[in-house]
Amino acid sequence: MKIFLVGLPGSGKTTLGRQLAKRLNISFLDLDAEIENAEQSVISEIFSRKGEDYFRKAESSRLQKLGESNLDFVLSTGGGAPCFFDNMRKMNSAGKTIFLDVPTTEIMNRLLRTDLAKRPLFAKMNREEFKDKIEFMRSQRFTFYKQAKHIISGSKISVDDLVNVVKE
Repeated sequence: MKIFLVGLPGSGKTTLGRQLAKRLNISFLDLDAEIENAEQSVISEIFSRKGEDYFRKAESSRLQKLGESNLDFVLSTGGGAPCFFDNMRKMNSAGKTIFLDVPTTEIMNRLLRTDLAKRPLFAKMNREEFKDKIEFMRSQRFTFYKQAKHIISGSKISVDDLVNVVKE
């Protein structure tokens, strides 16, 4: 079984993904970590040295390989992964896709409690720029996210919600 979690940064893909994988007794994978391992570099360095285009190609390539693998896993994708190179179709073909649809105000509150320097799309933004960026990202990415086979909406999505979707 392959489960792909999609949504904005801060929607809970990694936190809930780990919990779901543990419940299902399968591997948890983080797409960004997979790319960092393959590239032997952290995401922020890949962005600054090689650019976003290079990163998006590496992301799509890694996603394709995982989708074609014989592994069972829960994969936390990067927030932009579904929006490039027909990745959403690849994920839908390879397994179950779940869009974690969390309100932007909740996303903002969650992200402001993290180290934004580790998130290249938000580094060095003030609060107003940050809010505008999240709202813009949602408006640009929603079309891709809603192509997921399952959508769970709310500010308090739980691992039980995900388990119920997987069992459908």
